[in-house]
Amino acid sequence: MQPPKTLIAPNTEQTLISHQISVFFLTFTAYASFHASRKPPSIVKSVLAPENPNSDLIDTGWAPFNGSSGTRRLGELDLAFLSAYSIGMYFAGDIGDRINLRNFLCFGMFGSGLFTIIFGLGFWLNIHELGFFVVVQIVCGLFQSIGWPCVVAIVGNWFGKSKRGLIMGVWNSHTSVGNIVGSVLASAVLEFGWGWSFVLPGLGIIFVGVVVFGFLVVSPVDVGLEVPNKEVEMNSKVNGAEEGLEKADSEQAGLLMSESNEAEAEAVAVAAIGFVKAWRLPGVASYAFCLFFSKLVAYTFLYWLPFYIRHTVVAGVQLSHKSAGILSTIFDVGGVLGGISAGYISDKIEARAITSVMFFVLSVPVLIMYRAYGSISMITNIALMFLSGLLVNGPYSLITTAVAADLGTQSVTRGNSRALATVTAIIDGTGSVGAALGPLLAGSPPGLYQLLAEISCGLLVNGLFSRMMTAAFVLDWQRLIRENA
Repeated sequence: MQPPKTLIAPNTEQTLISHQISVFFLTFTAYASFHASRKPPSIVKSVLAPENPNSDLIDTGWAPFNGSSGTRRLGELDLAFLSAYSIGMYFAGDIGDRINLRNFLCFGMFGSGLFTIIFGLGFWLNIHELGFFVVVQIVCGLFQSIGWPCVVAIVGNWFGKSKRGLIMGVWNSHTSVGNIVGSVLASAVLEFGWGWSFVLPGLGIIFVGVVVFGFLVVSPVDVGLEVPNKEVEMNSKVNGAEEGLEKADSEQAGLLMSESNEAEAEAVAVAAIGFVKAWRLPGVASYAFCLFFSKLVAYTFLYWLPFYIRHTVVAGVQLSHKSAGILSTIFDVGGVLGGISAGYISDKIEARAITSVMFFVLSVPVLIMYRAYGSISMITNIALMFLSGLLVNGPYSLITTAVAADLGTQSVTRGNSRALATVTAIIDGTGSVGAALGPLLAGSPPGLYQLLAEISCGLLVNGLFSRMMTAAFVLDWQRLIRENA
C-alpha cells in the first residue's frame, strides 16, 4: 500500500521547512551538549592519575586515583558510567515511546548537567572517596541514556527516508562536535582546577535543555503538518484521510483536514512495540551486535585518547595536559567527515550494509599504523588520527542513525512509528555494552600500550562479526548488480 499523498501549499511547505530546520538545529545542539558533558573525564585523567605523581604541582594527582592502581580505578569509573548508560538505554527507549519526548529529553539533560556539576564539586569539597565518584557516574549515566532514543525518534518524525543517510550523517556529527567542544572547554579551564572541567559543560547542557524545552516541536502532527514522502505506512484508517483531502477546496490544499488529523492521531496512538518483539525485527540484532564492537573502539578513543597522547612521546616531545586534550580533537574532526561520507555513500548506492563493512575493513590497518607509526612525527600522528576517526565513526554514525531509523520504521512494523525509539535504544544500548568494556580494558594492566593493541583487535573482531550482516550485505549487492545489469 502506497503512503497517502498530502498536497502542500507553498506557505505550508515553507512552514514545514522552517520547522525541520529548527528541529535539526535543536536536536543537534541537544545531543552535542550531551557529548560535551561526557568529555571531561577523559581530559582530567592525566591530572587525576599522573604517570609521575611527584614531577610537578599539577601532576601530584588526586586520591584515590594517584596510586599504582589509579588507571584501573579510572577504568572502573568509565565502566560504572557506561554500564548504567547501556542498561538505562533499553528502558529509556521503551519509556520514550510512551510519553512526551520533549519533556523526557529535557529531564535527561537537566539530570546529566546536575550530576556532571556534582562530580566537579568533589574538587572544592576535597572528596577522595571512590564510592562518591562511582555513584555520581552511575546516576549520570542513567540520565545520559535518555538523550539518544529521544533525539533520534524526534528527527525520524520530521524527515522521510529520502536522503536519510546524508541528513543523518550531517546531523550525527553532533557527536564529534560535542566531543570537540567538550575537549576544548575542559582543557582550557583545567589549569584553574579539574573541577571547572566538569562544572562548565554541566552548566552548558542545562542551558541548552532550557532552550530545547521552550522551542522543540516533537512531531509535525503537533503543529498540523505532515512530512511528505514519509515511508511509514499508516493503518487502513488513513485511507479516509486521503479521501478527505481529495474533497478539499483549492485554497485549503496543503492543510490537513480534520479527518486526516484524527486518523493521524489514531495512528500515533498505536501501542508502542514490545521490547522482545523489537529484538525480533529483521536486522535489529545483527546491527546491534555489530555496533557493540564499533562503540568499543570509539569509546576507548573517547575516554582514553588524551591520556594516551599525554603519556606518549611524539617526535621526541611529551605534550602538556592542555595540548594533549586539544590534539585529541583531531579524531573527532575526522569523525565528522566520516559520518557525513558514510551517509552520503549509503544514500548513493542505497546499501547501508556494504558501506558499513567497507569502513570496518579499512579501519583495521589504519589503527594498526597509528599504533606503530603515530609517534614518528606530529604530522604523521595527526594524519593517522584523522583517518582513524573517519573510518571508525563512519559506520558508528550510520548504524546509530540512518540504519536505526530504517529498521524502526520498516514495513513489518505496520506503520507503528512508535517503534523507532525502542529499536534505537536496543541498537545503541547493545553498542554501549561494548563502549563500557573498551575503556575498562584500556585502564587495566599491563598499561598504556595495551590500549591501541586492544583497539585494533576490537575492530578486527568487529570486521569478522559484521558477517552477521551477511544477509543484508548480499541483498544490497544483488540489488546493485540487478540495477546495473
